[in-house]
Amino acid sequence: MGKYGFSFSWKRALGITAVKQKFARETGIPTSVNGIERKVGRSVLNMIFSALFKRK
Repeated sequence: MGKYGFSFSWKRALGITAVKQKFARETGIPTSVNGIERKVGRSVLNMIFSALFKRK
């Protein structure tokens, strides 16, 4: 598909990409699988470390 420096994305042509980007910016919720995994992983680690190093 990337022949001669030209590529076509039907998602971009229909505007799906722009809608997903706008949603992610406004809500702070990532729409990609990698983004969701990073966000969930960060939340879990923050919960673990805040419980371990919680000061009394």
